Amino acid sequence: MNDHYLKKLDRVTAILTQLQSKSLVRAQDLAEKFDVSIRTIYRDVKTLENAGIPIVGEAGNGYSLMDGYKLPPVMFTKEEVLSFITAEKLMQKFSHQSLGSHYQTAMEKVRSVLRHSDKNLIRNIEKQIDVFNFHAQTEDSLKNVIPIILESIAEKTQLNIEYQTVDSRVTTRTIETVGVFFEFNFWYIMAYCTLRNDFRQFRIDRILKISKTQTPFLQEYGQVNDYRKKTHGNKVMAKILVDKKIMSHIVNSKKYYGLTKESETENGVELTFETEWIDDGFPRWLITFADYATVLEPESLRTKLNELLIKMTERHQ
Repeated sequence: MNDHYLKKLDRVTAILTQLQSKSLVRAQDLAEKFDVSIRTIYRDVKTLENAGIPIVGEAGNGYSLMDGYKLPPVMFTKEEVLSFITAEKLMQKFSHQSLGSHYQTAMEKVRSVLRHSDKNLIRNIEKQIDVFNFHAQTEDSLKNVIPIILESIAEKTQLNIEYQTVDSRVTTRTIETVGVFFEFNFWYIMAYCTLRNDFRQFRIDRILKISKTQTPFLQEYGQVNDYRKKTHGNKVMAKILVDKKIMSHIVNSKKYYGLTKESETENGVELTFETEWIDDGFPRWLITFADYATVLEPESLRTKLNELLIKMTERHQ
């Protein structure tokens, strides 16, 4: 069998997988995905139809499988099986506890359709992969909280929550959840708060009670990262000069604290930030590598940093 037919077999199998996993598949999207012409996709779909697969073509929309038709599971490649093992290790360490049991049962279903040789592959290699997490996972007061949140997003219905703030006050909120995200070892939801008439982040482990409602969203929302970029305070520009040898240690955190510009100089790397945490969060982050950094501006940041250093010295004398 030559390369042409092997490529076609792989492509037709992949198209079948797309049809099984999506309610509607457009020929244009398939052509772009596999870098072929739309006419080639038409021929591939015809090949599947000739093999007895009941494909429904909707003019101007795309293809779908006939409603109610079930196909046996598609076999996984060895590379896909190995990726499952790695993903499972990551999920065990970093997934939210309310998702853990659901992921475990999903993986059991995946394992059940593997070939005998692939099951042996998993057994031989799964103990040779590990993921180290240096942070203890937080324990939530609620079970199944993320699935409830995700259901509300899918159904576009409001949630009622009781939320404990950082100063231990408990407030009741009605929210419209845009999405969930994981950051600095905590799971958060980004939501529109009807009490504040604005977007807010809520740490999931601080939700004390949660309940779904039948009330639909008041508006349409974009993607979760569109709203994470928005801030709720006045930004201040800060500039610091950092020793080059420490840069690899702050490569991720510098973006979180509002990095806008980075330029290399003879004396080090000059970093420019726009931050709304100039009075607390930013100087506390800066103090973790202050022996390798110099504050260029503003003067208030230098003053705040010195105050923190004095307090630390007094506390530990």
